[in-house]
Amino acid sequence: MVLRGILLQLGALLIFVAMDTSLKWLTAGFNPAQIIWGRFLFAFLAVSLFFTVTRGRLPWRSRAPRLQALRSLILLGCSLLFTMALARIPLADATAVGFASPLLTVALAALVLRERVGARRWLGVALGFAGVLVALRPPFLTGTVPDWGYLLPLGTAFGFAWYQILTRRLAGLDNARVTILHTSLAATLGASLLQPFVFIPPSAAEWALLVAVGTMGALGHGLLVLAHARAPASILAPLSYSQLVWATLAGVVVFGDSPDGWTLLGAVVIAVGGLLAAAPSRPKAAGDKAAGG
Repeated sequence: MVLRGILLQLGALLIFVAMDTSLKWLTAGFNPAQIIWGRFLFAFLAVSLFFTVTRGRLPWRSRAPRLQALRSLILLGCSLLFTMALARIPLADATAVGFASPLLTVALAALVLRERVGARRWLGVALGFAGVLVALRPPFLTGTVPDWGYLLPLGTAFGFAWYQILTRRLAGLDNARVTILHTSLAATLGASLLQPFVFIPPSAAEWALLVAVGTMGALGHGLLVLAHARAPASILAPLSYSQLVWATLAGVVVFGDSPDGWTLLGAVVIAVGGLLAAAPSRPKAAGDKAAGG
């Protein structure tokens, strides 16, 4: 069961890199609020079509509709901040800074969900945060003031950590299909309120890319919901560090953005911390338990 959750999480991460690459491409011509509106609208339509075809109805009914709406709106805020960051900084840099999120999720899993997080995982969390600090390029390290866009992924990280915690909590309240459907519902409604102020008619190709972004978002978050229904958040969250590699490659191939030394150093430190935080705790032997009283 846990292995299936891990595989689902890794699949979701690959899809998210493809989606983020498309989002950055779209920022050249559109306001982030319009891009995010398209991302959530077409995600909701894709999920609705899937459930209609496969099950003949939409799984609307939730035991926790307020939590579902809050989770969806948090994801809206996260996506908006991250897309704003993509308009200003390279994809690999935004991804690296955003990796404060898995670290925060491990901490919140211990504090909110009462999942067991041992000393080694806490050490990994601390080391990962040090890597995030390096990726942020603080003036006392670089001697220069970084672009304010580097702060935006931090907001994404904080919000996404709570999003993952709510995903885990809802896994015990609602069927995964219900949560998948609700993921984009409140976000679509919220983003729609902004469109009178930012909407620019896209071309046919741009509409197609928005549809693709929405479909990838629906599939990725659907896999994320299924993963959290099968494995603890403190195990799944650190696996997200594999996304750093794919985001760096995508940035180089698609945008020609080669990561600098600070990004690479920060990413390495973050990855080492992530490996420490991801490693499962070793169960105590019977003799150890007896010796401990």
